[in-house]
Amino acid sequence: MRADAETSAAARPTPGHTHAAHVRTEHGTVTFIDRVNRPQSMLTLDRTLAQSIVDRAVAIIDGNVNVMDHSGVIIASGESARIGQLHEGALLVLSRQGRVAVDAALAQQLDAVRPGVNLPLIVEGRIVGCVGLTGDPPRIGQQAGLVRMAAEAMLEQAGLLRLQARDARLREEVTLGLIPPDGPTPALAGWAERLGIALDLPRVAAVIEVESDTLDLDVMLVELQRLHTLLSTPERGNLIAATALNELVVLTPALDRRGHWDVEEQRRRAHSLLERMRASSRLRIRLALDQYFPQSNGLALSHQIARTTMRIGKARHPHADAFFYDDYRLPVLADDLRRAWQAEELRKPLQALLAQERRGQLLKTLSAWFGAGMRMAPTAKVLGIHRNTLDYRMQRIQALCAVDLGNTDDCMRLYLALQMHDDRTATAANTEATTTD
Repeated sequence: MRADAETSAAARPTPGHTHAAHVRTEHGTVTFIDRVNRPQSMLTLDRTLAQSIVDRAVAIIDGNVNVMDHSGVIIASGESARIGQLHEGALLVLSRQGRVAVDAALAQQLDAVRPGVNLPLIVEGRIVGCVGLTGDPPRIGQQAGLVRMAAEAMLEQAGLLRLQARDARLREEVTLGLIPPDGPTPALAGWAERLGIALDLPRVAAVIEVESDTLDLDVMLVELQRLHTLLSTPERGNLIAATALNELVVLTPALDRRGHWDVEEQRRRAHSLLERMRASSRLRIRLALDQYFPQSNGLALSHQIARTTMRIGKARHPHADAFFYDDYRLPVLADDLRRAWQAEELRKPLQALLAQERRGQLLKTLSAWFGAGMRMAPTAKVLGIHRNTLDYRMQRIQALCAVDLGNTDDCMRLYLALQMHDDRTATAANTEATTTD
């Protein structure tokens, strides 16, 4: 239907003002008053959605279709020249809050109007706009009703999608609010309750990092969103948020059905998740998983340690894709020492050895000795050397480092120094390789 009326630009509604339109009919003049800035619900009729309604309708009916917003302004039409004009037929619909059929006689009384049918678009009990079909009202009345039903269905679906998108954004904000070092804010509990998020559910943090040498930033973001969706289903208990352009944090339920923290079960789930992600993404994906901390700041601590585990794991094993805190417990625990004054003190025993030895033979020997549980026979076997040769090397290490390898404190200091050196060397090598590539 179309009861159309051309108006000048001066007659169009101005944002932020009350707008009055006057429509002349055989029954007199109808004044329609609209406050343009009235509160909007989640269901609104935007130009893109309105044009989609028009495009679908004109593809199956013979005649033009207009869609008007809650002010009576045409925002979509089969005739693009009409977009932006005030539609007098729509004003009648909005004023009467019901169907308006414009026959030939009424069309003569309105400006630039052709016969047709105008119908309100009602969603959630509120008129959000109008739809109009051009043609003889008795002939197109049924078509107009069907077009309105289809349009309202599209509006409801769009509104639902907007609600889902809003809730997804809020869930992400709640997730990000759970991992700061100072803990969540009091307001977070209210938002979590509204979204059905159980904050008292024990969770553990996993960090997922994506990497690609060929994809541009836009494609990377699309891939990251795809992973976000994958992680959300069917694992409904997961809380997911992007913490960087190439990083996601996943707060996943920590305990099994018996209420226990099962490290091996978490490993199996992590590897299974990696396989699912690899099957659906072109990116290289890495995952780091921390352990469960029951204290109040447990999630913040878990997230921090998962990120540290990722960094140390990548440095030590650059070709691996899954890193677990239990496998890197000591270097992760000692990580904070790198940025403290204690680091230099811990490195001192090893510095003399590094300064004296260029080939790295003694450093390799020391690493093998610690790896063999500080036992001489297994160390000699690993290195493929005679026991006497190993004895000589160990004496040289003690002399250069000024330590007693029979003393627990000295062994601990030397081991921590070796850990720091290994991580620094691995990180430097990976950085150089990345720069070269």
